[in-house]
Amino acid sequence: MDIQLSGIGMTSARTRDRLVQRLRDAGISDERVLDAIRNTPRHLFIEEALAHQAYDDTALPIGHGQTISQPWVVARMTELLIANGRPTKVLEIGTGCGYQTAVLAQFCDALYSVERIRPLQDQARNRLMKLGLARVQLKHADGGFGWKSEAPFDAILAACARADIPDDLLSQLADGGRLVMPVGGDRQQILTVVDRDGDQFHVQSLDAVRFVPFQRGVMR
Repeated sequence: MDIQLSGIGMTSARTRDRLVQRLRDAGISDERVLDAIRNTPRHLFIEEALAHQAYDDTALPIGHGQTISQPWVVARMTELLIANGRPTKVLEIGTGCGYQTAVLAQFCDALYSVERIRPLQDQARNRLMKLGLARVQLKHADGGFGWKSEAPFDAILAACARADIPDDLLSQLADGGRLVMPVGGDRQQILTVVDRDGDQFHVQSLDAVRFVPFQRGVMR
């Protein structure tokens, strides 16, 4: 899916290029991902009062105790998710404001995204539609259960941390698929990659990160 930028106010190319260079200096090497970060209007996904920080490499509050992830984290998770090839069908846990969703949608044919907080999901839907990403499938539900009716998925990305990886998510990962999520508690979280090979799950623990916790239930 490609982002449609006509009619969308963009910040200067210099501002966006400066962010991309910071990410490149911080180790992001996939030029496809860097281009997606450059072309995704992050300022549309945050409150107007914070727009001057939109292209800083930092997380920002989006309400309801949630945050928009820092661009490095979005780029790193996307880079890891597509490292073995372009996935056809992807599940995202934690739509949030929709920024990671918009980046991820540029690297798959079908994207399914689950969000437990209804107001955030409604805002994300409107933003995605403005960017021509209406084909992204959104569901208001507890992300810990995944999206069983649409499984299996070639790739799963969870934008929230918990001490373990839910069995429901592992069972919905296709053979040969990859899952990326932060694992850990409040004090220490590690960006973790799980590759499925039949009934075997191969786990890699990579970067120290900081995410909001994985919460259960739904909020209307």
